[in-house]
Amino acid sequence: MPDGVNMADMFGMVMEMQKKMKEAQENLASRTVTAESGGGMVKVTANGARRITNIRIEPGAVDPEDVELLEDLVVAGVNKALDEAEEMANKEMGGIAGAMLPPGMGLPGF
Repeated sequence: MPDGVNMADMFGMVMEMQKKMKEAQENLASRTVTAESGGGMVKVTANGARRITNIRIEPGAVDPEDVELLEDLVVAGVNKALDEAEEMANKEMGGIAGAMLPPGMGLPGF
């Protein structure tokens, strides 16, 4: 344990970090990112809780002769939106974890 940090201090910091992380998770659920594929033909919106909230497909992307292309565009859009939502969440949560921990004590993955 780093010098100058006792168990009571650590417990208090952990409790504060849990509170801030819960607040951040609630905040992230209300924040969204929108990703596009096919030059904007497919737009996918996801929230910070990594849930897809909307998919918009432009009529020009719908070709009954090439359903596979539309499927690929939807998959690409969903994956991109989820990646962006995860990046947003990691920045938010990592900032909280980094600010709350004493020097030299980091969390893996943040």
